Amino acid sequence: MTEPFPSPDIIAAAQRAAMPDFARWQQMVRATGGCSHPIRLHGERVTVDATSGEVLNVYRTADEPTGYLLTACGNRRASRCPACSEVYRDDTYHLILSGLRGGKGVPEGVSVHPRVFATFTAPSFGPVHSRREKGGKCLPCRPRRDHPVCQHGQPQSCTRRHRERDPQIGQPLCVDCYDYETAVLWNAHAGELWRRLTQALPAVFARQLGITRTELRRRLRLSYAKVAEYQARGLIHFHGVIRVDGPDGPASRPPEWATIPTLETAIRQAAEQITVEIPGLDADERITLRWGQQLDVEPVYVGTELEGITDHRVAGYIAKYATKGAESAGTVDRPIRNRGDVWTLDVTEHARRMILTCFMLGDLPPHRGVRLAAWAHMLGYRGHFSTKSRHYSTTLGDLRQARADHRAEEARVARGLPDPSAGETVIRQEWRFAGSGHRNGEHLWVEMIRQRVENARRIARERRREDLTR
Repeated sequence: MTEPFPSPDIIAAAQRAAMPDFARWQQMVRATGGCSHPIRLHGERVTVDATSGEVLNVYRTADEPTGYLLTACGNRRASRCPACSEVYRDDTYHLILSGLRGGKGVPEGVSVHPRVFATFTAPSFGPVHSRREKGGKCLPCRPRRDHPVCQHGQPQSCTRRHRERDPQIGQPLCVDCYDYETAVLWNAHAGELWRRLTQALPAVFARQLGITRTELRRRLRLSYAKVAEYQARGLIHFHGVIRVDGPDGPASRPPEWATIPTLETAIRQAAEQITVEIPGLDADERITLRWGQQLDVEPVYVGTELEGITDHRVAGYIAKYATKGAESAGTVDRPIRNRGDVWTLDVTEHARRMILTCFMLGDLPPHRGVRLAAWAHMLGYRGHFSTKSRHYSTTLGDLRQARADHRAEEARVARGLPDPSAGETVIRQEWRFAGSGHRNGEHLWVEMIRQRVENARRIARERRREDLTR
């Protein structure tokens, strides 16, 4: 029996491994964590003695066997770069957790401050298929005894028990009844709803106490961190950690009356009163947008699940969704340049209609300033996926800088160079963009490296969580 002929990818990978620069190229890929779309750089870095002017170290990409240096792309989306999204997820995890437990520059006393994990959803724009469970048992989707039909002749009931990840989940029972225009506009202005909510919360607290907002500011401060997630029906909802601090932020204790029930009441009252009024399809029409009726608010505790959810569970949940985009709702993860391309996209029909609605609304004068066509691939949503208030915890930039400083220090020690913090050296560097992505025959090796790095991170993460629960 003859052996099967190797595939072109295997042949290309073998040819790449036979090249003289392969070992050094693998080192670069490992340094990026197995990045799927790295940036290639040309340039140099020169370290000079600040006193004598002596050149202590020179690095030039011209001296590399590859002729270039690789650096990670840093994309947060798991669909675009699994390796870099893992780094982003770990950073987000630590950012959220430090605001719940302390650390990373946040006082540990913050762990006793009242805080909740709240989920804000979108209203209904038409019935959709869903998976319903009760007591661990899957229930029929939308059972109706009289089996009604809509004005378009489509059934308004569904007796199916949808399995997990059923592609029908989130799809409208009748696409002609579904209000696609308002759904897209809700996505486009969801960020404004969140902004107004954060502004209204202090006012609600002040009304509860019968004091002014200025006086409230002397007693407490509200901090938050939130992430946006797409539901299966293509609509945004927000998960947020909202915390009560004293007047000086995380370092000060809040008043005794600022309890979790008080915070929950304020959140619910603020969510009910927040609205955003926008133009409709016609200049004379107005649409009022508001939060959906489903609002979940749960206390967050340290290391126990007896009364609420744990801090590390909340941090992991938010970090997971920080790396996802609209592709989880059946659409694509990059901009759509031409309207005609919509018909060739590998998306759900529900997502296709929302994308087309974005292009249609973007042509109308009342909505041209929203630039819906540019955000059609996001189903109209144009906000940031993860945000936080200034005093919640550390920043992603600080975490990245700390990691970069650590790696630079390791490299400095390995080269035997003086500590730059002492002012004894000057570093001059210049870099130029030379391309991006991997070349033919490299992808197989990159994936192998990425999986090794991912396994190492998973083991480290499991050990860290074990330490947190002790």
